[in-house]
Amino acid sequence: MLFGAAAFGMTFTGGAFANRALAKETKAPPKPQNVLSADASLKRLMAGNVRYVEGVSRRHDFKHEREALAGGQNPFAAVLSCADSRIAPEYAFDTGRGDLFVCRVAGNFAGTETIASMEYAAAVLNTPLILVLGHDACGAVDATLKAIRDNTSPPGHIPSLVEAIAPAAKAAMQQGGEVLDKAIRQNVIDNVAKLKSAAPILNAAVEQGKLKVVGGIYRLATGTVDLIQD
Repeated sequence: MLFGAAAFGMTFTGGAFANRALAKETKAPPKPQNVLSADASLKRLMAGNVRYVEGVSRRHDFKHEREALAGGQNPFAAVLSCADSRIAPEYAFDTGRGDLFVCRVAGNFAGTETIASMEYAAAVLNTPLILVLGHDACGAVDATLKAIRDNTSPPGHIPSLVEAIAPAAKAAMQQGGEVLDKAIRQNVIDNVAKLKSAAPILNAAVEQGKLKVVGGIYRLATGTVDLIQD
């Protein structure tokens, strides 16, 4: 953690000295197979999803993975997904420990803490890919639509979720048709855009070609992840 914090700070200070110090202190990645381009990372994710859907997931050697990862991590992708108990990115993409950097929140939206976490993934862990993963029949999106239609406010801290998802919900309501499905899709699209434009770290990484941000929808009935095309 100390090394990670120091490296994170160096991304802001810049300069030749910081670059030399970082290069000198950088350790060999604990999982060399995770050093991939963004396109290769996405291809690996989707190949894992195919195995998951077909019921042929690999047997993972968690014992030796724990030993290898005790001193560090280099996940090949980061995932922002819903907190729904039926959505487990590590299973859905048939991955092992140390492969995915995952943030989960009801409604899979990028709040301040999530953006900061993704900045850490991109700037310190050199993760080349972020996937925003929504899912069909999302309760958080459905609750947001209901709150808007009924002009009511849910109890507790739930209004914070409604506020975050409301722009996508309102856009879908204006379109009509299958409003819930459209709101779920729009919510993913909005948060992909939010992460891509998050200054000063993520937007710079995207512009430099070091980071790719994509969106997808997890299908509860099949386990399939459908990517949303730009």
